[in-house]
This record gives sequence, structure tokens and C-alpha cells, in this order.
Amino acid sequence: MTKSEARGNGTQASVHLVLQGKGGVGKSFVSAILAQYFRTKPARVHCMDTDPVNATFAQYRLLEAEHLKVLRRGRINEKEFDVFVQRVCSGEGVFIVDTGATTFVPLWNFILENEILALFQAHQRRVFVHSVITGGQAMTDTLNGLERLAQTTSQKNVIVWINEYFGEVIKDGKAFEEFKIAEEYAHKLVGSVLIRDRNPQTFGDDLRLMLEQRLTFDEAIKDERFFLVSKQRLAIVRRDLFEQLDRLEIE
Repeated sequence: MTKSEARGNGTQASVHLVLQGKGGVGKSFVSAILAQYFRTKPARVHCMDTDPVNATFAQYRLLEAEHLKVLRRGRINEKEFDVFVQRVCSGEGVFIVDTGATTFVPLWNFILENEILALFQAHQRRVFVHSVITGGQAMTDTLNGLERLAQTTSQKNVIVWINEYFGEVIKDGKAFEEFKIAEEYAHKLVGSVLIRDRNPQTFGDDLRLMLEQRLTFDEAIKDERFFLVSKQRLAIVRRDLFEQLDRLEIE
């Protein structure tokens, strides 16, 4: 039994799918945040990485993410998605599923075609779909990915992660909450989490080092390579993100 499996079962069984068609926007970081957040709760936490190219999530040693081999002869084999569905339906606790840009369309089509959301619901699993949007050049692409999910999901289950690393998510002077997509699909959105744009020379440098080493917040805060003030900054970021997740009431 792994450390995460040895945890209690107090939190309702749920599955968290991190989906976005644009690569390099922070999906694995979001998956790692979710895994760390739920490890503070009385629930078993199961992590899965379905990215066939860059299995970043699976490189976090402490999170014990299983890398599902979905690539066969250079193509995504959708039959392999049966594995993660089986485990979610037969297991207990919280499931975090990270996806790559190449698995976004195949996995979401698989979920829609096979009515997986209804299947999870029939097995008393709450489903949340997490989608990252960013500022800068990737904003249009990430908004398109979010719209695809919001358009086609049958439930109110979408959580938007606003990642300001590449710039503020602002259009025509309006914040995301005032975007047309946010208003049009408000009935599908559970809420949002803001990954704030902080001082790149202090907070940004600390986060970069933590991510490069595939460390969790707890590991980095205990790591001698980080200065005392760096550990303080990382604790501030962790507290901010966890408090936002608390407000969403997704346990």
C-alpha cells in the first residue's frame, strides 16, 4: 500500500481532470497543486499522468503519479482510457488525472462518446474539469480550449485556472469574469483559481526552481537549497492557492 492509499476515506470520491489543448500553460503544475491540496485532507489520493510525450506529473516522486501508456505505434490508443475509468469507478478517494496537449481531444471525445460523466455519476463520483487559461500569446488558444469543454460538458463542473505567468488575462480592459465566455457558460463554471503574477526575481525564481526539481511545496520548504525567505514566499503561494480551493468547496 502506498502512502497516499494509506490515508483515510473521509472525502467524497471524486475525479479531477486537468484538460487544455494548448501545451506549456501549466497543466502539470495545476495537477500537482490539486494533488498536494487533497493530500492535506482525509482522503486517499490517486494521481495519473496520461501525457504520452512529457510526463511531467509522473516525475513528482512524492505524489506517486502513475504514468498510463496511452501511445501505441505513434498514435493515441483510446482503448487505454478504459484503464483510468475502471480505476476511478472501482477505487476510493480522489483521482487527479493530468493530460497532455496531444491527449486533450482524444480523451475528451472518449469521455463524451462513452458518456463517462454519467458513468462516474452512477458510481457516486463527483467530476471536476480543470482548464488553464493564460495571458499573452496563448490566451486565445486557451480560451478556445476552455470553450470546447464548457460547450460540451453536460454538468456544472468546470473550474478555470487563470495563470498570469505569461501575462494578465485581460481583454479590452476586462477581467476574465467579464469575458463573454465566462458569462455565456456561467451555468457550467464552478469557479476559478488565480495563479497570481508575482515578482519574477523573487517569487518567480523560487517557483521556477521548485518546478524544475519536480518538488512539492512541502519538499521545497524543507530543502536546504532554498533560503529562509524563499521558503516563506513558497508558503505564501501555497496558502493562497489552497485557500482559493477551499472556497470552491470541491471536497
